[in-house]
Amino acid sequence: MTKRSKILFIATALATIYTVYLFSFFFGATASSEGTEAVGAAIATALVMPHTIVFLIGAVFGWIGYLAKATWAALVAAILYSVATLFFLAYFMFGVPILVLGFVGYGKQKKLNKEAQA
Repeated sequence: MTKRSKILFIATALATIYTVYLFSFFFGATASSEGTEAVGAAIATALVMPHTIVFLIGAVFGWIGYLAKATWAALVAAILYSVATLFFLAYFMFGVPILVLGFVGYGKQKKLNKEAQA
């Protein structure tokens, strides 16, 4: 029986939590502001949206990779975390640890799958 990578789980859980944070922070700011504050919040949300969407898609692939023990999905997730981090470099301090854990988790899952086949 093939085991699952704990590091891949941690990376995916962090990506999910980070995505929920981004949605709540930026959409909450646009909903509760008025006038010029609302315009600024809308611009900030528009700038962060590609970063958020790609992280969300990466988290979905991360969960597929973790639950199905699919290394291809874990690799896609790690690549998407990298792309999302490049989309909004101001938040690189959140993206870089997740993408590093994503690639390490992919490698661990690949190793676990090979050991199970042998």
